[in-house]
Amino acid sequence: MASAPAASRTAAPSGVTLAELAQALGGQPQGASQRQVHRIAPLPDADETALSFVAHARYRPQLAASRAGVVIVPPELAQAALARPAPPDGGWAAWVTPDPYALLAALTRWWRAHRQPRPAPQGVHPTAWIAPGARVHPTARIGPFAVVEEGAEIGAGAELGAHAVVQAGARVGPGTRLGPHVVLGYDCCIGARGLVHGGTVIGADGFGFAPVPLPDGSGRRWDKIEQLGAVVIGDDVEIGANCCIDRGALGDTVLQDGVKLDNLIQIGHNVRVGRHTAMAGCVGVAGSARIGAFCTLGGGAIVLGHLELADHVHISAASVVMRSILQPGQYSGIFPIDDNRAWEKNAATLRQLHALRERLKALERRMTT
Repeated sequence: MASAPAASRTAAPSGVTLAELAQALGGQPQGASQRQVHRIAPLPDADETALSFVAHARYRPQLAASRAGVVIVPPELAQAALARPAPPDGGWAAWVTPDPYALLAALTRWWRAHRQPRPAPQGVHPTAWIAPGARVHPTARIGPFAVVEEGAEIGAGAELGAHAVVQAGARVGPGTRLGPHVVLGYDCCIGARGLVHGGTVIGADGFGFAPVPLPDGSGRRWDKIEQLGAVVIGDDVEIGANCCIDRGALGDTVLQDGVKLDNLIQIGHNVRVGRHTAMAGCVGVAGSARIGAFCTLGGGAIVLGHLELADHVHISAASVVMRSILQPGQYSGIFPIDDNRAWEKNAATLRQLHALRERLKALERRMTT
C-alpha cells in the first residue's frame, strides 16, 4: 500500500485558529487571526488551509507566490505576507516572530502532542523480559521482545521500543525513549527526556588493542584491551538511527546535556562532547577527542583522536580536523590523500601560501615603481 501523502500526515482532523496557536505558543498574529489551520506544509505546497514559514528575506519571491493561509515570518516580512492577492475565503494571516525557526519548532511539538498524538505502548508487553532485579517504573512502557537485564533501571514515563535491550546496571532516565533495536550497554546511562532512534548501540567496546610481537618475528598480533569504562549521556539528548557510541577504555565516554547527533555517527572511546553540540550524518570522532559546547560538525566531518575543539567551533562538511582548534570560529579543510611524507611537505607549504602571496604582491609593487 502506498504511504500517505505529506499533506495528510500533517493534517489535523479539525482546524485550529491562528489566534489559538499564538495564545499557546507566543508570537504576534497579524491579519486574519481567526483563519483556520488544518495542516503544516512547505511554502510551495501550502494552500489556504495550511500554515507555512519563511525565515529569511531571500525567500520573499516564494512568499509572494505562496497560497499559504498563515505564514510564520520575521517582522521585516510581515507586510509582504499580508500584501498577497486575497484568497476567496478572506484575507491572509501572518504570525510574526523574531525567530521563525524557533517558533516553527515549538509549533511542531505542539502539533504532535495536540493534533497528531502517536499511540504509545501501554505498560510492559507480554513478550518483553524483565530481570527479577531490574527496576522498572510503573509508568514506563516496555515494547514487544524488549529486554531489561539485572540491575537495570527504567525511569518514570520512559519507553523501550520493540527488541530494545537495556543491559545489566544500565539506567534510562525519566521520559527518555529508546527506539526499536537500540542497545544501551551495561553500566551506561542516559538522562531525562532523551530520544535514541532505532538501531543505535550505546556502550559497545571501544577500539582498543595492543600490538604484541609474534614469537616467530613475522609481525604483530592485536591483543584486546578490555574497555572498563561506560557511556554517560546527559538530559535532552537526541541520537539518530544506527549510531555507535563506544564505552570508555578506563574513564567514561561523555555526551553532555542537549547534544544532538544525526544518523550513522561514530563516537570513539573516551570522547567528551560538550553541551548543545550538534553533529550531522556520518561524522566520525576518534578516541579521546574533546569537543566543546555549542559546536557544530557538518556531515562526514572527521575529528582525529586526542584532539580538542574549543566551545563554539563550527566544522564544515567533509572536513578532517587534524589539529586541535582552540579558538571559536568556522573551519574547513579537505586535502587529497598522498604518500605521507609528500603530504606533510605539501601541507606545510600550503599553510605558508598566504604569506608567500603577500610577499609576491609586495615584490610586484616594488618592480612597478
